[in-house]
Amino acid sequence: MPMLDLFRNLGLAVLGVALLYYGAEFLVRGGVSLALKARISRLVIGLTLAAFATSAPELVVSIDSALRGSADISLGNVVGSNICNVALILGLCAILRPMPFHANLKRFDLPVMLFAMLALTGFYFLSHGINRWEGAFFFLCILTYTTLNVILSKKQEAKKAEGAAETEADSGVDPEVEESMNRPLGVPLALLAVAGGVAMLVFGAKSFLIAAVAFTNAAGISEAVTGLTIVAVGTSLPELATSFVAALKGENDIAIGNIVGSNIFNVFCILGIVPVISPLMGQSIRMLDFAVMLGTSGALFLFGMFGKRLNRVQGALLLSAYIAYTVYLVMHHA
Repeated sequence: MPMLDLFRNLGLAVLGVALLYYGAEFLVRGGVSLALKARISRLVIGLTLAAFATSAPELVVSIDSALRGSADISLGNVVGSNICNVALILGLCAILRPMPFHANLKRFDLPVMLFAMLALTGFYFLSHGINRWEGAFFFLCILTYTTLNVILSKKQEAKKAEGAAETEADSGVDPEVEESMNRPLGVPLALLAVAGGVAMLVFGAKSFLIAAVAFTNAAGISEAVTGLTIVAVGTSLPELATSFVAALKGENDIAIGNIVGSNIFNVFCILGIVPVISPLMGQSIRMLDFAVMLGTSGALFLFGMFGKRLNRVQGALLLSAYIAYTVYLVMHHA
């Protein structure tokens, strides 16, 4: 790689990281403020708004790859991103700060995530890809999932508000004083923060991705491996930045909800839209890749079902699995 291209790509990578960090800051702050104003739980904000927003790069990359006939990159991007989200991002976040599993996450969202992974694997090997009918089924699933999440959250938050009002009446706590301690942004500013954060995340991921793909092309790494690793990590950087910043701020519901919601979104929405535009009939994603995706998702599901929190040891196990998988891919890319 010429020296000028090297410095240009390094500059794009640094710019991408900066945009990702500050974009995540704005998205988390705006998302929490909207949750407080709309009386929707932080978990649902993480599962829907933050998850969908941070998955925008995966959607853009997958549509672009499908239109160019690169089904391997589209499918590899989704499979690789789902592995990256759980094993790398949640692994790192859990090591930074153990994260409790919300009861709703255990009852509803983790089972939906595991179902999405199983459905993707089954459809892929049944059809040698994802066809239009399977894509339409996935899209119906994301509409149903999002609607149910918002409805259930509104009901639960209403019950919590009633209980909190009774407690405040008994204890003499002024609700205006308590709300001022949270200091949420006003709705216009919160919406602006979310929109600005999403824009920064998308452009930050794109800048980093351009640099990363240039380096992998120079190294002669194959398209399928590029999709499963570099493209997957690059398009997952918004999730990494958002969950990492949320974990630092103690917003654990957003941190873990963002990842679970992003994985659901990747399958149900991205693979619900892209195959309708252009069926994804690539056949280079191996059983190993799906096995790692199912294994990491299954591990998170079991950690949630039988534990109260994702602890540092479990985070280290997930991170170790990701490192081992990535090293294997790079070593065997030829």
